[in-house]
Order: sequence, then C-alpha cells, then structure tokens
Amino acid sequence: MSATPFGPSYVRALAPYIAGKPISEVAREFGLDEARIVKLASNENPLGMPPSAQAAMQQAIADLGRYPDANGFDLKSALSARYGVGDDWITLGNGSNDILELAAHAFVERGESIVFAQYSFAVYALATQGVGARAIVVPARAYGHDLDAMLAAIESDTRLVFVANPNNPTGTFIPGDQIEAFIARVPKHVVVVLDEAYTEYLAAEQRYDAIGWTRRYPNLLVSRTFSKAYGLAGLRVGFAIGQPELTDLLNRLRQPFNVNSLAQTAAVAALGDQAFLAKSAEVNAAGYAKLTAAFDALGLEYVPSSGNFVLVRVGDDDGAGARVNLGLLKEGIIVRPVGNYGLPKWLRVTIGLPEENDAFLAALRRVLGRA
Repeated sequence: MSATPFGPSYVRALAPYIAGKPISEVAREFGLDEARIVKLASNENPLGMPPSAQAAMQQAIADLGRYPDANGFDLKSALSARYGVGDDWITLGNGSNDILELAAHAFVERGESIVFAQYSFAVYALATQGVGARAIVVPARAYGHDLDAMLAAIESDTRLVFVANPNNPTGTFIPGDQIEAFIARVPKHVVVVLDEAYTEYLAAEQRYDAIGWTRRYPNLLVSRTFSKAYGLAGLRVGFAIGQPELTDLLNRLRQPFNVNSLAQTAAVAALGDQAFLAKSAEVNAAGYAKLTAAFDALGLEYVPSSGNFVLVRVGDDDGAGARVNLGLLKEGIIVRPVGNYGLPKWLRVTIGLPEENDAFLAALRRVLGRA
C-alpha cells in the first residue's frame, strides 16, 4: 500500500450514494420469488416506460453501432419547442443527478460554499464534497425548506444554492411565489439550481412557470428529469434550462455522449405523450389517497407529499425505520429507509400500482402487529 494515499482527502472522505435495493438482491438475500416482490423504494413510475417510448426505441436499435448525437439535436429541439427557449439554453444530462454534479463543478471552486436544506436530496451533499466545497446545511422547517434561513445562510464565498421542489425525501412543496421571491433576493453571483424532478406530479393549483423565470433571472438553472413521471428511470435522461451563460459552462464539462441514443429517442417520444403523463398523475393521486388514508387509520404520522412518494414515521425509537424496513424486506416489500438523511424513525414509500400499494399496506400491518 502506498505511504501517501491517492486522491484528495475530500474525495477519500466521500460515502458513495446508496441506491434502493434491486429486486434480484432481495430475492437472493431472503430466498424469495422475484415475481412476488414489490419494489416501492426508488420513486419509479409504477406504469413503467410509456409504449410510445418503447416503440421509438425499437426503431432506433438498428443504429446502435454508431455513437449517439453528442449534441442531442432532436431532444433539444423537442425541449426547445415545448418550453420556448433556444437550444443553447439547454444542457442534457445522464439523469438529473448528472446536472447537479455538473453545476457543482461548473460554478464552485474548492473551498467555496454551497447552501442546501436539511432533509434534501443526498446528491447535494455528495456534489459539494466531490468538488472540495463547504456545505452550509440549513435546518429544515416542517421537514421542508426554510427559504428565509437559506437566504440568510448565504456567505461571501457561496456560489451555489440547491432548492428542490417538491423535495425528496420529504415530499414538501413551496408555492411558486415564495420561490420566485427567494430567487429575486439571492445575490446575482450565486447560482440557484431549482431541482424539479417531481414537478409533473404537482396538482394544477400548485403549478408555476419556473422556465419563464429563467428569462428574468440570469443566475437561475432549472433541473428536470425523465426518470419519474415520464417512466424512463433506466435510461437516465435529465436536462437543465437556463440562460446560455450558465448552460455554456455546463456543456463545456458535460461528457460528449452522456445521453445514449436509445435514451434520446425515448425521451423525445415520452415528451410528446401527454396521455401517459396524465395517466401517471392519475394513478399517483389515487395511490396517495389510499396510502395516507391507511396511515391515518393506523395512527402513523406522515409528511404531506407533492411527489410520488410518502415519508411515514413507523415508530418512536431511532431503530424503528431499520427494524420495520427489515420486516418488510422479509415480506418481499422494498421501501426506502432514510436514516442516512437523519430520519431513522421514518420510511419513504413510493406510490405504486393499486395491487402494489395493497401488498405494502398488508405487510406493514403484519410487521407492526396491526393485522
């Protein structure tokens, strides 16, 4: 072993992101039949991939011997038409995780600071540490963002602020007028990344025009994904929209083939499939009502959610989340423990199909001794 450790200390100190357990792993670990396992851990769309995207991919398979379009012309054109911005306002990412990482590398130097909220997406902390920046973590208010406190936390060396709406893993929502007021007050040299991975699940009365704000605020970058409501999680397609002064820097750092050919083709098809998007929202709303009604009946506290998941408290001691999670795994139900977020008494449950939600609730009652 080398006497001098390889790599910077801030990289060696990183704890890798831990994804939700795959079905195959749970089947092996607990000796279960894969076909009977229900995965509600990773906020995937329970409807799967839209048929329109599957058909588009079938047509694109014949051309896989060639590299993808490095500039993503067709996908950028579709996004440009949908959102009314120029192609140079768009950066494509290998999922929105890629966008978040690119933003940290593009706008922040080692030793400078990044502001984000307690109980917000784990990748914000990883992206911060990965560039050797200093994290300013602002205490949550009611499990969500305290925008006034976040504004006050910005320091002279702050270069980036992450805001998620709705927030993952808590599902909290901030009204659009409050977010815009916050952006207007952030110093102009500080980039605000508005992470809207779950925006397609918002109710009609919650919607606001973040893309329109990018025209007024040169320091605003809006991040979105095709992994959630569009059903393309396995293909990894995300994008950012902002003024060219921002996206030009992201595009300088972006890997030239970071979104593969099938992913680009499927995303174009999914973007135009409004019927699938509406069905996804419908299934999600019905599932949310089912889960929360059951939680109420069981006397379990939960955080009202605007995403496709619910954060539910399953006990009073710090071992509750891990204990109930293990019990559910033995029952063939995969949910997401969130002890790594500082929420050891809670579990995050993705909203599934009706039969998946029923299977989870039946297993939860058995694990809690409420059957």
